[in-house]
Amino acid sequence: MKYFTAVIHREEDMYVVECPEVGTVSQGKTIEEAMRNIKEATELYLEEFPMKENGKPIMNVFEVA
Repeated sequence: MKYFTAVIHREEDMYVVECPEVGTVSQGKTIEEAMRNIKEATELYLEEFPMKENGKPIMNVFEVA
């Protein structure tokens, strides 16, 4: 089992969620629906394009003026 990051944004009447490690994006009317959808989208993507084992990604925060 692999764990990935989900970044969720509220946009008008939808929640948009992205998985930065894989590059998948999905949406839902609720956070729960968006999470179900991103999980499904990521699973389907990884079936076609498996990730190479390169270790864990490095995440950082940066400031934009």
